[in-house]
Amino acid sequence: MELHESGEMYLETILVLSRQSPYVRAIDISARMGFSKPSVSRGLGLLRKGGYITVDHGGAIELTESGRAVAEEVWARHTTLTEALMRLGVDEQTASEDACRMEHYISAKSFSAVRDWLGRMRN
Repeated sequence: MELHESGEMYLETILVLSRQSPYVRAIDISARMGFSKPSVSRGLGLLRKGGYITVDHGGAIELTESGRAVAEEVWARHTTLTEALMRLGVDEQTASEDACRMEHYISAKSFSAVRDWLGRMRN
């Protein structure tokens, strides 16, 4: 199953929420993303079908190994792009919002260049 931006967003949100609480539920995702419960339910169904998440009988959502790998990669792009934009003088909120959009479309080549540049800036 090919993931699109929305699937990546769900996985990233599950990752972030799982770092804040041992149990992630659909209602938590809905509140965090501002999506309706039916929309979240549909998105989670697709992720479960694709093997990216599991949902237990109590409704707790967990990332599978492949789901965690995608979520970690998206989160790394998000944090790296946010930091790069902030180093360029963009305020944190705007940098994070822009990084959220960019993280899904930036090429591997461009992201590698940004990551390398940021590494040089840190030193």
